[in-house]
Amino acid sequence: MINRLVQKFPHCRFCLGKRLKLVFNLGNQPAANAFLSKKELNSKEHLFPLKVNFCSDCGLLQLTHVVSPDYLFRNYVYVSSTSPVFVKHFEDYAKQVYENFNLNKNSLIVDIGSNDGILLRPFKKLGVRVLGIDPARKIAKEASKNGLETLPEYFDQKLADYIIKKNSFADVICANNVFAHVPLIDELVLAIRRLLKPEGILVIEAPYLVDFIQKNLFDTIYHEHVSYLSVKPLITFFKRFDMMVFDVQKTNSHGGSIRVFIKKNESKRRVRPSVEKFVKEEKVLGLQSLRTYQRFWKNVTKNKKELRLMLKELKSQGKSIVGYGAPAKGNTLLNYFDIGLDILEYIVDDSQYKQGLYSPGMHLPIVAPSKISETKPDYVLILAWNFADPIMSKLSNFKHRGGKFIIPIPEPKLL
Repeated sequence: MINRLVQKFPHCRFCLGKRLKLVFNLGNQPAANAFLSKKELNSKEHLFPLKVNFCSDCGLLQLTHVVSPDYLFRNYVYVSSTSPVFVKHFEDYAKQVYENFNLNKNSLIVDIGSNDGILLRPFKKLGVRVLGIDPARKIAKEASKNGLETLPEYFDQKLADYIIKKNSFADVICANNVFAHVPLIDELVLAIRRLLKPEGILVIEAPYLVDFIQKNLFDTIYHEHVSYLSVKPLITFFKRFDMMVFDVQKTNSHGGSIRVFIKKNESKRRVRPSVEKFVKEEKVLGLQSLRTYQRFWKNVTKNKKELRLMLKELKSQGKSIVGYGAPAKGNTLLNYFDIGLDILEYIVDDSQYKQGLYSPGMHLPIVAPSKISETKPDYVLILAWNFADPIMSKLSNFKHRGGKFIIPIPEPKLL
């Protein structure tokens, strides 16, 4: 069965080149969102290679092995709307797109990988027609029940034809944190091209490789993220489909992301100066050089050594430590750094979907945040480091009684 769940990717997914070099190796790991029930703790867990290749032709970073999307996404437990930070982010996003592209009540917005409708909701409030697409059946069903029609499918050309027949062509297609997730990206873009109006736009948002390198964000490597994106490889990629990047913006999401706007070549929209600006900056930062990634990996090794030393010293002093947040990135960190029950007593998470489950690999129990006031730990390791400020504000009582926080990324820090 394991062979059917994972396959090696022999070429670059963007430019189809075969000059791939291994740059990162995090060993064999479970899928980062494959949380376990108590019953499943005794079953054998699936582990898959977690390694990253650099394409010497176009500069894309991609996983060496791809895990079956059905295994990763059909029973997905991550929902975006549990985070007030994300809710605000997508409200602002919807407003910007609505105003900048003169949308109206007849406009159709299609969101690929729409999750629980976090972006569809503000678009619907603005008065446009919305449609979500997400393969996570349970989450899609819940979103539809809440008035945000969501098709529980993978997006392909067949589905594009169905949407055109049932609704219309799309004015805007959004794909947020999707382009980094889809292994067979060509079919996705062919379907997008088919569904878009001639002047329609595609908006994608994804973690940015520049932030990944500069902030040491190695923990965003996991099996769902098959690609690690920058602007230059995206330009190369879309050329193959007679499409063009015409604007790029920076956002704070996921520790630093880019929002990229793409049009069909025949569209009259002008290419904005931001595109060339990003390409030049990436060149200066050495994103096309293998040495950049070799240096980066040395920093990761240093981080691992320092954080483990800090946590072990605290434990030797009799201190109690718990984790806050059970995001996918947290599981990469815990598994690669080998941080388990000998160091952390439990992990709290705001999502009810995860509470009562156990973390993949390390099998740490996931509990409700109220557990912190019950057990009064000495330290909280913030695994959801991108939400460190709101988490620390929320735990003001913990802080007042002398509790301390540990931020693991980009380097271990005690607060």
